[in-house]
Amino acid sequence: MGYYDYQQGLIYRHLNQGNGWIDHEEKCRNFILKALYYYNPQKVTVLGSGWLLELPLSEMAERVSSVILSDIVHPPEVIRQTSDMKNVILSEDDVTGGLIEEVWNKAGNRTFLNKLKSLNEILIPEYQPVGDPGLIISLNILTQLEVLPEKLLKRKSKATDNEFLAFRKNVQMNHLKYLKNHKSVLISDVAEIFTETGGKSIEKKTAVIKLPSGKLKEEWTWDFDLKKMDYNRKSSVMKVYAVIL
Repeated sequence: MGYYDYQQGLIYRHLNQGNGWIDHEEKCRNFILKALYYYNPQKVTVLGSGWLLELPLSEMAERVSSVILSDIVHPPEVIRQTSDMKNVILSEDDVTGGLIEEVWNKAGNRTFLNKLKSLNEILIPEYQPVGDPGLIISLNILTQLEVLPEKLLKRKSKATDNEFLAFRKNVQMNHLKYLKNHKSVLISDVAEIFTETGGKSIEKKTAVIKLPSGKLKEEWTWDFDLKKMDYNRKSSVMKVYAVIL
């Protein structure tokens, strides 16, 4: 479904944005450290650890007994980086709870001639891992969980825009429901603002559910695509929301 390419695309974007991501990454790390001081956990599970760009991993490993880094794929560089960190464990896991397999099994091999008629056949599972996760950190994945499944379904189904909106809402709600059942930190983009060369701005919501206020929250702007990698005539920034639940 393109997860390897998607992950490589993220690090490529990071390298090509110059200093555009540094402020965002620093704010993420500082907010996570605040959560560690607030809860003082013995165990931390990071959902969507990725390239570790926004994660204060060294500080976390010094403060807690174990750190679980969970993602669908871990880059080889991350595997090497963490190999000598005895209390850091890499877990390859589908944090959608099985949505990737569900979508692939029901739509992956379909052609133009036998597209899914609707998304009613797609069951959106809840993420229910075994064991105590400790403090959970959901790191910039709330709005990313649906991206590649949705991309595939748009090619393999006849679903309407309303169906896709409901699909996104359900995926995001399931993730938030899991976080609310534990001590957790949520960091996520909530909207992308595109600015055209002429100065006109358009805002597109990426979080399509209402997010809680929690015990502590912060908001900031992430200079996501100032180099116009996505669109030659548009730059974009992300609105980011961080909350301790």
